[in-house]
Amino acid sequence: MSTVDHEVIVVGAGAAGLRAATSLRAAGCDVVCLEARDRVGGRLLSVPTTAGVLDLGATWFWAGEQRVTRLARESGAAPFRQHLAGDTIFQDGGGVRRLGGNLVDGPAQRFGRGAARIATAMAHTLPPDTVRLGCPVRSVRSADPHSLAVDTDDALLRARHVVIAVPPALAVARIDFAGQLPDPLVGLARATPVWMGAITKVVAVYERPFWRDAGLAGAGLSRLGPLQEIHDMCGPGDSPAALFGFAPPLSADIDLEAAVIGQLNSMFGEHAARPVRLIAQDWRREAWTSPPGVEALVDYHLFGHPVFHEPELGGRLHWACTETAAGFGGHIEGALASGDAAAAAILAAEARTPHTTRPTQVIT
Repeated sequence: MSTVDHEVIVVGAGAAGLRAATSLRAAGCDVVCLEARDRVGGRLLSVPTTAGVLDLGATWFWAGEQRVTRLARESGAAPFRQHLAGDTIFQDGGGVRRLGGNLVDGPAQRFGRGAARIATAMAHTLPPDTVRLGCPVRSVRSADPHSLAVDTDDALLRARHVVIAVPPALAVARIDFAGQLPDPLVGLARATPVWMGAITKVVAVYERPFWRDAGLAGAGLSRLGPLQEIHDMCGPGDSPAALFGFAPPLSADIDLEAAVIGQLNSMFGEHAARPVRLIAQDWRREAWTSPPGVEALVDYHLFGHPVFHEPELGGRLHWACTETAAGFGGHIEGALASGDAAAAAILAAEARTPHTTRPTQVIT
């Protein structure tokens, strides 16, 4: 097994990790980004169809979110406005009703070429071999007063700083910190929800947005489910034509596909019962997003907790993800901001450190 020295190791190549890595690299740091999956992006997951791209993870960004707005434009993600016009369908035990106006959606922006485009764009700005896919981190611990050790399946790496750019609950479930993290931090991490971690995103694709012919926005609210809220997910130029909704964890004996089609039929009519394609992305089953028992984590007030903003392990371990962001928690903007904050903390710490040479790769 080789031992390799770096200035910074980033664990996770989602929006936060890639932002931290690109910011640090731009400042001249030697940085590597280790990603367990075979792709970058994390919860930025875009799948191509013959009619366009569908986002199965993060979908929107909003006015005032400057980082993601800039990246969406610079990366070629082709931002466009969420469709808003039309009425809302409401479903409860009393039946289905039509309510005037769109009561679900706001003036958000979408990614015409998929949210994952901003992740791949960031990754492409980094030198080759900076982002290492299929490389889950097994442990992180203090190696000596000046560095941390990071174990993967085939290498032992050392770094002056490590950025944990995955949800805290996932980190403490999947990574062995050798008992070196304070108990209050571990308890906080275990209790912090994972954004989208406990839900299934269901997308129904159609030949055309038939609901708009009836003056509907594609917006829906339901007290019966399985989809509790429904949104128009048509792409630019209405292609692909789609509706999507979020389903909470369901009983194992429920046929999700049949239940969703039945609900859409009840709310939007018989055309809704005949999707060209139905896609269900269950984020609970993503081992590199959600820890076991993720559905029990519901205290969203823990997002951005001040404890996550204090480096641990001698000031060398930093958190960066939308759950730890000081603002915009649960948004892509929050993930990007947390990556910037981690990079800034590392650069400030290094500026105070009286060393004159940067670590070089050493293989033994």
